Amino acid sequence: MGKEIKTNAMRILDRLKIPYKKHFYSESISGCDVAAELGEDPQRVFKTLVTTGKSGNHYVFVVPAAEHLDLKKAAAAVGEKSVEMLKSKELLGLTGYVHGGCSPIGMKKFFRTVIHSSAYDMPTIFCSGGKIGFQIELTLDNLAKVIKFELNDIVA
Repeated sequence: MGKEIKTNAMRILDRLKIPYKKHFYSESISGCDVAAELGEDPQRVFKTLVTTGKSGNHYVFVVPAAEHLDLKKAAAAVGEKSVEMLKSKELLGLTGYVHGGCSPIGMKKFFRTVIHSSAYDMPTIFCSGGKIGFQIELTLDNLAKVIKFELNDIVA
């Protein structure tokens, strides 16, 4: 058996001794497909979206797979006039992650992060493990030990 593959996000959690569960799926890109493949409620499987504000600042929004980010609510949550989705081709250079494998943990640089408030009621949430095919499941309290985030209603 070869060495177990670990993503940067997993190595960070391991180094900080933060408990999490690893889940693996095939190459599906849609968050709802990932939830279905894992047999999980799409409200517990979160996708990580990176945006650019009118100011030029970047923001990370983490929303349930079945939901759509409301750009107006997102902008209001971070005090911007407006935000727009980051272009896919800019994602790797900015975050170190590819589209479909972007984790809120372990980006090249930390960006202000807002997680949809529904996460508060979940025993655990799933988010990208930092590579397509990898999901990590952890409690919001444990996620708070790795990244700073705020909760807000940011979906349409």
